Amino acid sequence: MNTLSLFADDLDFQNTDTQRLNTPQTEGIKYAGSKLKLLPHILSLISKVKPRTVLDGFAGTTRVSQALAKRGYTVVANDISAWSEVFAICYLLNEYPQLHYIPLIEHLNNLPPEDGWFTKNYGGDPEAKSSIGADGLKKPWQRKNTRRLDAIRHEIDCLGLSSIEKAVLVTSLIHALDAVDNTLGHFASYLNEWSARSHKTLRLKLPAISFKLAPHQVHRKNIFDLLPDTEVDLAYFDPPYGSNNEKMPPSRVRYSAYYHVWTSVCLNDQPEVFGKAKRRVDTSDVIGSSIFEEFRRDKNDRLIAVEAIRKLLKETKAKHILLSYSSGGRATAEELNAVISESGKLIEFLEIDYKKNVMANMRWTNEWVKDAEIPNKEFLFLIETK
Repeated sequence: MNTLSLFADDLDFQNTDTQRLNTPQTEGIKYAGSKLKLLPHILSLISKVKPRTVLDGFAGTTRVSQALAKRGYTVVANDISAWSEVFAICYLLNEYPQLHYIPLIEHLNNLPPEDGWFTKNYGGDPEAKSSIGADGLKKPWQRKNTRRLDAIRHEIDCLGLSSIEKAVLVTSLIHALDAVDNTLGHFASYLNEWSARSHKTLRLKLPAISFKLAPHQVHRKNIFDLLPDTEVDLAYFDPPYGSNNEKMPPSRVRYSAYYHVWTSVCLNDQPEVFGKAKRRVDTSDVIGSSIFEEFRRDKNDRLIAVEAIRKLLKETKAKHILLSYSSGGRATAEELNAVISESGKLIEFLEIDYKKNVMANMRWTNEWVKDAEIPNKEFLFLIETK
């Protein structure tokens, strides 16, 4: 079985009653773990238990957090990624009207380009057919756009902005970069020849922000550091899956490696880089891994990733948990079923078949285990905790 790596934006599910719900509009980048097409189903399941407060424990691009906030829930958004924190601040905590940002964005769009750290490491020759730079490595952007990136990112730090203003502008910059990149949606490798969109000129646009509607919270913590002090009505968990392919190098499925450039754009810390993709050193296999992506077993011969899910469900202070998982994940169906049974009662289960592009089934019992090993399936488990 292969790790689920389809981008949600490329999927086309058949219409269902759930999908006809009025799903709020959200924004995001190209992302291997995107839940864009699953949002109607996630919101439908959550609405059945009528929570007021929801923890999005692995917020990623924050599409789920954005949708929850627009539906009127009070959201606690958490992720260990710097770029996820920036997105969450932008979409959940904004306290300025949209007009406040227009002159700032116009100012940044009119800056003269400059050569800097991003151009040195990630800019390629727009005149060449190949994206290979002078250093012999493929590049994710054309130099004309990395020079704009260098100028804009430097200026953002010089404007004396609040953390919220800065988050909105950096989010705008990341969206603009995502629209002109030369990748398949991540930064573990780059395309050999320039993509059509990479020839476009980077230009900032205002993100689809609104005023902060509730006392939302944004955190950048290890989930196990957050749980002891967080009590909500429902917790939504979409942990990084890792891979059940024993032969796959673990670095290929670690999210810190996939999106290392977004971290550099957010922090603007000009870190030491390594490898063909010019990854940050803090995304190396030793430093940048997540326990949920761990491929090894512990001293009791139990999969470390499965034990992490067991601990996650056990330590969560919520009446309900909605768990998202993939058939390509490290846990087998039997192992995951055992972990869920220990934590509470499985009250509803949704199975989404990515290969057939349809909603495959809805079951109310643990019979889902029988065919859950089929590749390219995503599961949503609604659990009533003990």
